[in-house]
Amino acid sequence: MSEVSVPPEGWAAALAGLPAMGPARLRAVLATWAPVAAWAHMLAGTACSRPAVALACRPDPAGLAAHWRVAARRTSIVDVWEAHHRRGITVSLPGGPGYPTELHLDTEPPAVLFSRGDPAALEGRRVAIVGSRRCTRYGRDVAYELGRDLAAAGVRVVSGLALGVDGAAHRGALAAGAAPPVAVVGSGLDVVYPPAHSALWEQVAGAGLLLSEAPLGARPEPWRFPVRNRVIAALAEVVVVVESSDKGGSRHTVEAAMARDRLVMAVPGSVRSPVSSYTNGLLADGCHPVRDALDVLVALGLSSAGGGAPVDRREAPGQEEAPVFDALGWEPATFDDLCARTGRSPGQVSVGLARLQAGGWVAERAGWWERITT
Repeated sequence: MSEVSVPPEGWAAALAGLPAMGPARLRAVLATWAPVAAWAHMLAGTACSRPAVALACRPDPAGLAAHWRVAARRTSIVDVWEAHHRRGITVSLPGGPGYPTELHLDTEPPAVLFSRGDPAALEGRRVAIVGSRRCTRYGRDVAYELGRDLAAAGVRVVSGLALGVDGAAHRGALAAGAAPPVAVVGSGLDVVYPPAHSALWEQVAGAGLLLSEAPLGARPEPWRFPVRNRVIAALAEVVVVVESSDKGGSRHTVEAAMARDRLVMAVPGSVRSPVSSYTNGLLADGCHPVRDALDVLVALGLSSAGGGAPVDRREAPGQEEAPVFDALGWEPATFDDLCARTGRSPGQVSVGLARLQAGGWVAERAGWWERITT
């Protein structure tokens, strides 16, 4: 293959891979020149010769143009293009094949989009499920159930494949074996993050679609995730926040969703839980509450969850452990809390918790006990 046979998408991918070429700068470059012409300016060191590009490259446009010139001269366009083919990664440009219409019409469309999987995964109703990486067991369970039940109803679940709520929502969607999941990640599609989700990445790519505006090799730098969240919001018709603290990354997704007139919904959490402070605040501000998938389906104008609620096949807590289970309630509690609430000895409470844990009714995390929902 020679450079003349590389399509515009290959040149755009090479532009995206230049150092310090973030989404805003790449949009400015490709709004000024076509990909091949833009690369010529990179090679010549004149990339910041136009005012719009120079503005995006502050505070040192001349220095950045010189940096790009050196990097471009060391880059083989053919090698870049073939690397994407070897990894099964599709490169799309706005208005071109495989580029989602929802993003093309967005106020901040990715200048280039990288994907793995089936682009048809986006052809249907879409709901984003987002929340804390450090969620509680309650948050993980609710995210899983929402992902499962929405996917079973034919809704595409969109999330970020992060730890916590994101991963749980995607696992639920995969478990349904129905509507394909869609993930928007904050690193190159060859850089799995978090590493613990390596298998989940492959499952989502195999059953649905992985998307990123980050080039091959791009590390999961912190700034990429707030930028990534606008893509999640743009793809979704509804954004559901399961758990989030006041400083959580979900705030960026919510703000992007509201700026795009997307409906934002929130799952109620304990008023004592810091990880639900932001979600409860959204509810106090008038966002619609989510109790289950049906609430979201109603918001979408769909009439049913398509299969009914799942049947809980666990054996009910026995007479001995029932008082401990009742004392736990729906908020996390310590072992000492349960001893005080039940008036039972530590030995009796230990036996009760062991039986409840074996039956799949409770889980222990960092010294706190929580109920497990189905």
